[in-house]
Amino acid sequence: MVLRPSALRSALRRLRRPPADVWTIWRRRALFLAGGISVGLAAVLMAWAADAAQAGFHGLLDLSPWLALIICPAGFGLAAWLARAVFPNSQGSGIPQVIAARALDDPEARHALVSLKVAAGKVTVMVMGLLCGASIGREGPTVQVGAAIMAAFGRLSPERARVLLLAGGAAGVSAAFNTPLAGIVFAIEELGRAYDSRGSGLIVAAIVTAGLTSLAILGDYTYFGTSEAKLSLATGWLAVPLVGGAGGLLGGLFSRTVIAVARGLPGRIGAGIARYPIAFATLCGLGVALCGLASGGTIYGTGYEEARAILHGESQAQADFAPLKFLATLLSSISGIPGGLFAPSLAVGAGLGAEAGLLLPQVPIGALVLIGMVAYLTGVLQAPITAFVIVTEMTQNHAMMIPLMLAALIADAVSKSVCRGGLYHALAEVLVLRAATVPER
Repeated sequence: MVLRPSALRSALRRLRRPPADVWTIWRRRALFLAGGISVGLAAVLMAWAADAAQAGFHGLLDLSPWLALIICPAGFGLAAWLARAVFPNSQGSGIPQVIAARALDDPEARHALVSLKVAAGKVTVMVMGLLCGASIGREGPTVQVGAAIMAAFGRLSPERARVLLLAGGAAGVSAAFNTPLAGIVFAIEELGRAYDSRGSGLIVAAIVTAGLTSLAILGDYTYFGTSEAKLSLATGWLAVPLVGGAGGLLGGLFSRTVIAVARGLPGRIGAGIARYPIAFATLCGLGVALCGLASGGTIYGTGYEEARAILHGESQAQADFAPLKFLATLLSSISGIPGGLFAPSLAVGAGLGAEAGLLLPQVPIGALVLIGMVAYLTGVLQAPITAFVIVTEMTQNHAMMIPLMLAALIADAVSKSVCRGGLYHALAEVLVLRAATVPER
């Protein structure tokens, strides 16, 4: 078959992109590079502030662990009030805000989710949450802050707004964990399911720039330290479906609960939460304090130190660590205070893997912990590729890649049978619906 000249010209036009002028090309590149540097600096500052806040909280508990019964409820209540009254749209992880902002066409509605004011409030209230013992991470907030920074640069190029938001969020993941590959995967799998390949080069540039900025200040490091754990080809593989299924089930239950609370529970309980959100947050803070007292203080904060110690065999996780960390993270998430889920989820997964060691004592504990991390994180996010890539980069353990992939697939299938729809996208739908119901001025 021979194409007609007109059909041939039409087909070639669809294949060839119109050339952009040199000034436009370099302006776009400069925006992404400057934004990447800014995101990297913000990620470093957030890491320092988060560590200082956690240290301050533990310093107070050194005086008396019972102080948590005062600090946690009061801090949760104040943080929830600030997130609602002073810095609206700073609640929760921050990743749903970025997804919702990319979905919205109205510039004002988009700006309300990813403005620099929201970013400043996110950091302020997140640090306050860690200062009062909340089981939250800084990675989700870094994504929203990164997107807000890129959105600010995007005012010079409004036609690239969605790509800039995607780049800012992905750069936030890269700089927060020192995991550039995970930043790229996260951008494709979670932030931008309708991915625009034309901006891929600029997104990678922003991720690399943010990562290099973080490396220049903090140095080259592996988030959880290098792990050499391996899985035997015999009984060890039994851990993959066992821990993978358990992680997917628990992660799916977590997500389903958070989504249900965000959409509004039925009956008097839901009405009470909607009417008295600050009181509800205060009660959540009390619940976190009780979990902390029951665990001996191990469930407060991000859980990074505990997960790292379990992974490297430096300490043995208590049998109640995983369930108490799960409950504390759930209470922190539904309270309405700003905070991410990555680090606490990895801590829950580490505890889950350690508990699996009681059933499979012949399997190296390090391998079980890695499988537990990937399985539970996948169960929560329903983003299996992101989960196993980020854990692999965090530990530089490539020998476990195939078992981690399989565990992620199993966990994803189990989680989806419990909770339909990913957590972040379901929460983003709530934000979009809320934006659509705001009356015009």
